[in-house]
Amino acid sequence: MTDESSSHQDVAALQAEIESLRAQLNSRDDAHEQVLWQLSRDLLAVADEQGSLANVNPAWTRNLGWSLDEIIGQNLGEFVHEEDREETLDALQKLDRDGSTAEFKSRMRTASGSYRLLDGRVDRMRGRIFIVARDITELREREIALNDSRDFARLALSAVSGVGAWTYEVASDCFFCDAAVSELYGIDANEAARGIRREGFLANVHPDDRAALQSTMSGGLVRSGDLELEYRIRHPDGSTRWVLSRGNTHFNDAGVPVRRTGVGIDMTSQRDLEQQLRQSQKMEAVGHLTGGIAHDFNNMLQGVIGPLELIRHLVAKGNTAGLDRFIEMAISSAKRAAGLTHRLLAFSRRQPLAPKSVDIRELVVSLEDLIQQMAKETISLSAVADAEPCFVLCDTNQLESALLNLAINACDAMPDGGSLSIETSRKTISEKEARMHKDARPGQYVCIAVTDTGSGMPQYVVNQAFEPFFTTKPLGQGTGLGLSMVYGFVGQSGGFVTIDSSVGVGTVVRLFLPEEMEQADAAPDASVHRKEIGTGAGETILIVDDDETVRQVLQDLFERLGYRTMTAHDGPSGLAVLQSKTPVDLLITDVGLPGLNGRQMADAARMHHPALPVLFITGYAQAATANNSLDTGMQMLTKPFSTEALLDRVRAMLGA
Repeated sequence: MTDESSSHQDVAALQAEIESLRAQLNSRDDAHEQVLWQLSRDLLAVADEQGSLANVNPAWTRNLGWSLDEIIGQNLGEFVHEEDREETLDALQKLDRDGSTAEFKSRMRTASGSYRLLDGRVDRMRGRIFIVARDITELREREIALNDSRDFARLALSAVSGVGAWTYEVASDCFFCDAAVSELYGIDANEAARGIRREGFLANVHPDDRAALQSTMSGGLVRSGDLELEYRIRHPDGSTRWVLSRGNTHFNDAGVPVRRTGVGIDMTSQRDLEQQLRQSQKMEAVGHLTGGIAHDFNNMLQGVIGPLELIRHLVAKGNTAGLDRFIEMAISSAKRAAGLTHRLLAFSRRQPLAPKSVDIRELVVSLEDLIQQMAKETISLSAVADAEPCFVLCDTNQLESALLNLAINACDAMPDGGSLSIETSRKTISEKEARMHKDARPGQYVCIAVTDTGSGMPQYVVNQAFEPFFTTKPLGQGTGLGLSMVYGFVGQSGGFVTIDSSVGVGTVVRLFLPEEMEQADAAPDASVHRKEIGTGAGETILIVDDDETVRQVLQDLFERLGYRTMTAHDGPSGLAVLQSKTPVDLLITDVGLPGLNGRQMADAARMHHPALPVLFITGYAQAATANNSLDTGMQMLTKPFSTEALLDRVRAMLGA
């Protein structure tokens, strides 16, 4: 055999081997295609150029219910719903025109006569048409159900005035809103329907509410759950709208927020109604308060005017015997009127207090004998004090009055006897507990619990117990200011009050006062080492008050004691005296004056006389210190005051 013939044999053998390998590969590819053909969930079909089906995979027969014999040889258009047939045939004709891939979405008839919606693509290859389709019937039904649900929700929301829906898409940072929300927020409805950027959606939010809204939005995109916030909208029409926004954040499978859906509710009318209700309740309370004050003050004024007129009548006849008794009557009635104003001020939390460090244990023990004498013999009293000292910073006299009021109420609730206990303890109030009580703040408190086994109160009475002039006692046996005074004093001292009561069981009133963690030095009792009040040494006192009677009484008092006096009826005339060359050693002035108030007059005078002592006398202690605290050399005395208290203060300020 020649080399040439050998070479030809080698080439032939190589070609045969290559053909064998190619056949194996083709066979393997065919096997792979068959597996894919059999297992695919998509509907696969092969048709000739006229659209007659030559082969379909099992998914086709499984979804449509036809057998292979019923499908093979049939034109694809035979199975298409007549309303979709034109679109399907157009897809096939597109292949004839440009040979590119075409798409269709058609309803295909099943063996049972129903229709399945197929979303498919067609392509031409080697004289055949290949079809790949997916059954989207359930998906479309879910979309329709969702759209129906949305339409129903929109219809329901549209039936409720002032309620609308919105959706926030995280990816686009856009809000999509219906017409109701657009109107509520004052934004363009068409832009809101297409999608409005977040800054545009929130552009009309009130500046004071924007930070809270942004914080809530950011928090909701981090944590799942319902979100709720009420805020104001500055509407382009010039009005201010209150909006309650409620929504929920939706997360994908990876826990990443994708959108938030919610509703916007117009709360403006409700806010207006609430304000009207509060105003109505306020006016009702004012009417109740005015009636109670008028009743009590008329009685007290009668107790002042009657004895004074009787004194004038007796003096005119030269009969001065026994005048002291009528004078004491007038003074007593006047002091009762002063006590009423103090109780009213305590309720409104505008009563001037003199706080000092108090050990509650010692105070309760000191009151035990007094309360026992006041209680009936059929009432047993017990005082239980904490083992350790319990210091608070408060006005001792007011706290004593508060506890006596509570003890009196407790005794009145036990006409047939019972037990009364006063217990002191420490109590830590958590943030959760603080939210349960009005005016409460988290922290360490001293609790004083006054417990009785009396008749108890129904809940509606408990709810009104702190209201001024509210009382369940018979006419003439109670002013209704006791508990309101307690409430005002404790609140002014930084604490809060609770009442627990059950009808037929008894009542527990608890006073919570902030514990003083670092004990302050106790203020010395001015009554222990009181000095004799001497006369003046010719010092000059300027008295400024718009009440002529007050000016005359004070002028006569000081001149009888050896002082020189000058008077003025308003701020400007008082300042004129202070800015003159006449020396003034002490300024006594009311706070509420015409022209310039007392504090303004004093500040102006001190620009020329920095060391001028100033004594403010007023029935409203906060007026002098509303904007500024009292400076050095300034003191306060609250009307009505006794002559002794006034002269004590004057001598101290003049350094006598």
